[in-house]
Amino acid sequence: MPESKLENFVFTVMMAFVMVYAMVCYNIALTIGGMKDAVLLEAFREMMIMWPVAIILEMFILEKPVVYLTRRVMTPSTPILMIILIRCSITVCLMCPTMSLIATALFKNFQAAGFIGTWLQTAVINFPMAIGWQIFFCGPAVRFIFRTIFKKSN
Repeated sequence: MPESKLENFVFTVMMAFVMVYAMVCYNIALTIGGMKDAVLLEAFREMMIMWPVAIILEMFILEKPVVYLTRRVMTPSTPILMIILIRCSITVCLMCPTMSLIATALFKNFQAAGFIGTWLQTAVINFPMAIGWQIFFCGPAVRFIFRTIFKKSN
């Protein structure tokens, strides 16, 4: 996948956009009681904040722990698909509660239930969507687009 700092930045920007957009739509739909066309446009307001936050978190805070934890469980014989799944899963395991914490502070009405309760509920509700979206849809789509943009000559 990404082999240079530029490629890593482009990949992170693309992945963060698709993941954050889907998760913002998901959370808005949960808040208003269902998915509506208006959610697709409304999500862009939160995206202006959450997309850069996700890029910064991934590139400067969580990338090293993700790489470290991925290397801890892989062996020289681990298939590339398994490495991708491991890395995606660890990324979601770290990003989901972190992004849920930030979203709770910025967008949730936590006065009645309390901040920690609202954050934990948000993270638990977001996790199944985030892991499924990452492994089955977003991850493969972004990796395909990235490979198309950065074709390697053999």
